[in-house]
Amino acid sequence: MGETVRFGISIDDKLLENFDRLIEEKGYMNRSEAIRDLIRGALVELKWEGGEEETVGTVTLVYNHHVRDLSDKLTEQQHSHHNEIVSALHVHLDAHNCLEVLVVRGKAREVKKIADELIGVKGVKHGKLVMTTTGEELH
Repeated sequence: MGETVRFGISIDDKLLENFDRLIEEKGYMNRSEAIRDLIRGALVELKWEGGEEETVGTVTLVYNHHVRDLSDKLTEQQHSHHNEIVSALHVHLDAHNCLEVLVVRGKAREVKKIADELIGVKGVKHGKLVMTTTGEELH
């Protein structure tokens, strides 16, 4: 970890009031922690834009398992990406609906492609990709 540097910023008073409310709602100890998180988040997203950055993420799917061949299609998609999908969690939400959470790792471009393929399978009611960093480049 590098040396800590102090710096000042100019900010509109109303924006600062809103930021302070956000800090309190999220439970940050101080403004510095919140600003560090915002900077890290922006840097991580910037790296994803190139598509070559190693990333991890989760793909969350909700679907009705009674839809013809849907479970088989999803399983086939997962097997075709067995190197990138490192874990899967399957939950029965009720008598008809299932939740699946897949942990995916790989280049940002590939992770997005896999998520789009899974979410786009006919019969998936809702899907979402959440990507994050492997943490290696953050201090």
